[in-house]
Amino acid sequence: MGEIILAGAVWCQTNPQTNTQANPHAQANPGGNAEQSVTPDIKIDVKLVDVFTTVTDSNGAPVANLKQENFQVFEDGIPQKIAIFSQEPALPLSVVLAIDTSLSTRMDLPFELESARRFVHSIVHGERKDTLALYCFSQDVQEMVPFTFDLQRIDRAINHVHVGSSTSLYDAVYLGSLALEKRQGRKVMVVITDGGDTASQVDYHDALREAQQAEALLYSIIIVPIEASAGRNTGGEHALIQMSRDTGGKYYYADSITRLDQAFRQISDELRNQYLLGYYPSQRLADSDFRTIEVRVSSLSPGTQNAQLIVRNRSGYYTSKSH
Repeated sequence: MGEIILAGAVWCQTNPQTNTQANPHAQANPGGNAEQSVTPDIKIDVKLVDVFTTVTDSNGAPVANLKQENFQVFEDGIPQKIAIFSQEPALPLSVVLAIDTSLSTRMDLPFELESARRFVHSIVHGERKDTLALYCFSQDVQEMVPFTFDLQRIDRAINHVHVGSSTSLYDAVYLGSLALEKRQGRKVMVVITDGGDTASQVDYHDALREAQQAEALLYSIIIVPIEASAGRNTGGEHALIQMSRDTGGKYYYADSITRLDQAFRQISDELRNQYLLGYYPSQRLADSDFRTIEVRVSSLSPGTQNAQLIVRNRSGYYTSKSH
């Protein structure tokens, strides 16, 4: 894989379990010839796996007020004991907002930027230490502003976004996820694009793995022109949909500014109504580097059917790093 140029988690806790340390000054048994054996320290790190989970009803509205007993977590099909449970986690948000500025977006870009500006002001709360980084991508990927809670700085960066040429969609997902991997708390990437990819140096699989490795929720807003033709490039579009599903995010289609604003509002609402489930993995039987995660909701209040609910979470995590 060639080097990607940027122009311009597993986030986990560790529960160390250490054997009782032998006396480092133990002497040989004076009554015998055999030396007293010294037991070496053995340290086992059991990592807490965090799973940010969204539950919505059949209309897409977030479902609040669920309890820990309503959830079941499975890793590789094996039930896990939930060690941490939180509704509306107070953990700060780190958001990468990546905007497609390729030539194909030139007609809609000014309206998209204003809609994005409204989203930024609704989602970044300085008192909660939320931060946002703004990226734009065309033939290359440019970080317009690094992670910050300074809304005026983000506004100024939005004012300097300009149209480019080709589209490096997978590179944008990869590099945005790479930046998020270093953050702690809740990590989110929002991509606004018409879905094409014509210039990326990484492929779909590299971009998806990095997003999963960063534990980023990917929300894709796919801009569909009113005059959309049957020959429109939909390869990147379908890839974004799958990446959104695999990371626990969501995808939206927007064919107007009204729909775009609506998508941003729904993303903001979801991020305020998430559940955090954490567990220490039990003994693993599979040899795969990738561990699957499934979350189920059960034992709901009377009158509510499980079939009406949609549960979204990341599909799994890697036990090793790709870089």
